[in-house]
Amino acid sequence: MNSKHDLHTHSTASDGTLTPDALVRRAAAAGVTVMALTDHDTTEGVAEADAAARDLGIALIPGAEISVTWGARTVHVVGLNLDIENPLLQAGLAGLMEFRAWRAEEIGRRLAKHGIDQAYEGARALSNGILIGRTHFARFLVGQRLAADNAEVFKRFLVSGKPGHVAGQWATLEAAVGWIRAAGGQAVIAHPARYGLTRTRIQRLLGEFRELGGAAVEVVTGSHSRDDAFTFARHAREQRLLASKGSDFHGPENPWLELGRLPPLPEGCIPIWHDWPDLESHCAPPLAALGVA
Repeated sequence: MNSKHDLHTHSTASDGTLTPDALVRRAAAAGVTVMALTDHDTTEGVAEADAAARDLGIALIPGAEISVTWGARTVHVVGLNLDIENPLLQAGLAGLMEFRAWRAEEIGRRLAKHGIDQAYEGARALSNGILIGRTHFARFLVGQRLAADNAEVFKRFLVSGKPGHVAGQWATLEAAVGWIRAAGGQAVIAHPARYGLTRTRIQRLLGEFRELGGAAVEVVTGSHSRDDAFTFARHAREQRLLASKGSDFHGPENPWLELGRLPPLPEGCIPIWHDWPDLESHCAPPLAALGVA
């Protein structure tokens, strides 16, 4: 059986709209056989996802997507194959969650000054009550008919220079990679085309990342075009990094990021899973578990 890998997904443990259990079941129905749960700055959903994956015969890779400040901008580093009990990792994530809690309240205060009341309460109601992200504010503002979609909310309210913007104060690149490595994992630069960096800056980011012990770059992902995939396949080869792929799935309301629909990695890439233990024996979902007689 050919494994269908999706190594970047989100659940209600952060800003996804499906529970970890429902996410895994949707992935199984889409034919995914090896998946990672990579919620933002938390591993809280991993245990539930792993239980569902065991029922369905999916290989579940424990992960997290860690927020990083690099060169005065936010970038994301996915950690894969994490020991989620590692104390250094959990201490680092706890610090990020503390900042996230303050930031959510501050976004609410700033939007209130702009005449948008109850934004914090509305975003909190759409979240798990613990991690309240900008996406939750976006969903609330769309529901209030203050914007047509999440993209418009970010453009009008949440990016730099707009009334609800709060600058990120995240982990350093060195710290994030260090936490991941301490937890026995592999660090991956997530969706690099999204950062709008020049070729020189991308080379600098990936070079620093590799020197710190980073393992891979996300080449194929939901927000990358075909040209982006080939561009970052070339960067991966030049920087001697492995290649990863993942949908960055947040929920079925974003069908262009659907699970199980990722193209293969471009030729010449060394996949991050190339030296993982054989997972194929875990990738035959019981038909009864999928509701097939």
